Amino acid sequence: MRILELIEYYFAHHVIFSAALMLLVGYFFGQLAERIKLPAITGYILAGVVIGSSGLRLIRPANMEMLYVVSELTLSFIAVIIGGEFSFHKLRLYGKNILILTLAQMLLTFVLVSFGLCLVGLPAYISFVLGAISAATAPAATVVIVEKLKAKGKFVDYLYGIVALDDAGTVILFSVAFALSASMMGQVELVLSTALWHAFSEILYSIFVGAIAGLAIHYTTIKKRNLNEIKILALGFIFLSTSISISLGLSPLIANMTLGMVLVNLSSKHVRILFTFEPLTSVLYAIFFSIAGAELRLGVFADFSILLAGFAYIALRMLGKY
Repeated sequence: MRILELIEYYFAHHVIFSAALMLLVGYFFGQLAERIKLPAITGYILAGVVIGSSGLRLIRPANMEMLYVVSELTLSFIAVIIGGEFSFHKLRLYGKNILILTLAQMLLTFVLVSFGLCLVGLPAYISFVLGAISAATAPAATVVIVEKLKAKGKFVDYLYGIVALDDAGTVILFSVAFALSASMMGQVELVLSTALWHAFSEILYSIFVGAIAGLAIHYTTIKKRNLNEIKILALGFIFLSTSISISLGLSPLIANMTLGMVLVNLSSKHVRILFTFEPLTSVLYAIFFSIAGAELRLGVFADFSILLAGFAYIALRMLGKY
């Protein structure tokens, strides 16, 4: 314990030390996870738990806040990768089925989780918000596992399509659920049209930002052959798309999915842009999932009612999704 106290006192204040811990401990646990046939991201999350506030407490909250930028960048790259799978050819082949599957699993998950949480004792206004959140599909874990397995084919096309539409659908669903919950609490009068307008405007503005950024990358890189120049320009516009979306309260995921979709449909040459991200992604994934683990507060599960609600949430969400 004395060693841990010395480390915490002398080094834990530095954000680079926190990043180093996440990479090194994450690598160790990632290797252990793969040895027992689990995805490396399971090890990264466990590493975060061990060094985070529920474990050794070597990651300070201030450093966590500074490292959130890594999470934002990681999700931006993942969104571009997903958008890059949306060629018009694939949309013509699978678009209708993807839409049906997305709506079915999203609404079923929302209904099951919302009413299930009500049954275990949570107030309805909380249950509906958690139900809307449960309808979202985490793009990060999906993309990391698909890339690790090097999976291709119709299933992956469907999977990426559902993940993309799910994000837009969840924005709408959450807006409606939040407005409904607020009216139940007596804080505001329920105006469904206003909630829907905010949701659709967020989606449309996000698409607009992503489309402009995608066009900018296309016109500035299409004639270039130097991959370093292409990488600099592409990253610059992706960062710009992300920062504008966050600053305006839009969805950086939808914006960057649109960016990727615009690129892949304007020219097949833009696939090279996606390839330039590969040296960066493994490092970002390790920190991203370690942050997720470090944020876990295992102490809250000492309350039996929270533990019961947590199990119900996980079980019902799995039932709705799969």
